[in-house]
Amino acid sequence: MRVEEAKSRKDLERFIDFQYSHYKGNPCFVPQFRFDAINTLLPEKNPAFSFCRVKLFTAKDDNGKIVGRIAGIINSREIERWKKSIGRFGWVEFTDNPEVSKTLFDAYEGWLKENGIEYSHGPMGFTDLDQEGMLIEGFNELGTLPMIYNYEYYPKHMEMLGYEKDVDWVEYEIKVPSAIPEKIERVNKIVMEKFQLHVFEAKRAGDLRKYARSIFEIQNEAYRDLYGFVELDEKQMDVYTEQYFGFINPDYVKIVMDKNDRPVGFGIAMPSLSRALQKSQGRLFPFGFLHILYALKFPRRIDLYIVGVRKEYQNLGVNALLISEIAKSCIKNRIISAETSGELETNSKVQAFWKYFERRLHKRRRCYVKKL
Repeated sequence: MRVEEAKSRKDLERFIDFQYSHYKGNPCFVPQFRFDAINTLLPEKNPAFSFCRVKLFTAKDDNGKIVGRIAGIINSREIERWKKSIGRFGWVEFTDNPEVSKTLFDAYEGWLKENGIEYSHGPMGFTDLDQEGMLIEGFNELGTLPMIYNYEYYPKHMEMLGYEKDVDWVEYEIKVPSAIPEKIERVNKIVMEKFQLHVFEAKRAGDLRKYARSIFEIQNEAYRDLYGFVELDEKQMDVYTEQYFGFINPDYVKIVMDKNDRPVGFGIAMPSLSRALQKSQGRLFPFGFLHILYALKFPRRIDLYIVGVRKEYQNLGVNALLISEIAKSCIKNRIISAETSGELETNSKVQAFWKYFERRLHKRRRCYVKKL
């Protein structure tokens, strides 16, 4: 068993490709877009490298076959923001062999120690827009594009390596109702009238693009105090605008405005691409784009990505208003169900809203921590 650092473009492609072979034939695993996975880990493509030090490690067996991988990240903004000497790991995969996981984490943790880092946590990416959280419940559920899928043995390895729970996120599957509950409609009307709010009606994806910067600024403000959050800078906002706002479906992106047409909150959902990505194996060409286009045009399920509200409008019912507006589009388009992204288990206010809908808590994921 040996560990090698991925340095060249070819090394990076092998680092990325391991995930696809590792889960081959698994009916629940949903691959990322390959180009997106590569671009995220390329310094010239990802502005986060300007404030992050990164090491990519692969574990190989005696025959030179890759049997595991891990990315180590030292995010200077995280250290400054949270006043803690901490590093993060992500993109972690390994076969069910304790020697493999130990060899990988020894290399990663050794690198952290060399740089004077005292704690390790993860799995996390560069930002909250990267995949994060190791699945600890829901291994037989279909994965989603924004969230990590992993085998059931992963948490056992983490415990053997001395990692403990730091936080958990929960995920719900929500059945789309035939109509918005009357109580919610009544409350939404009161909120809009009392605070002189209205919902921006976008006709095309391009109509939303001009509000992209406002959306990211609201995210920075709304999520600033949440676990592990690191604010996005302008370069990152520009990259994510190019990455996401070219193909989002305006039916499932809602922006609430004040009387001066200033965005005060947003909600973003997307048609589920899970089955399309499985069929295409994360490749757009030669025919993968056909599966993606079909999923975008004729969705039956959606993934709820993120909801954010400015501080001064939080706890006033704007979050519920945004989710209700997305639900209305789901009803209109005959969507069957929606799946939430990870919600902190302590976020009782968001979870209390789901009581008005038929739902099930079907997944739980964890961020682990260890003192080095």
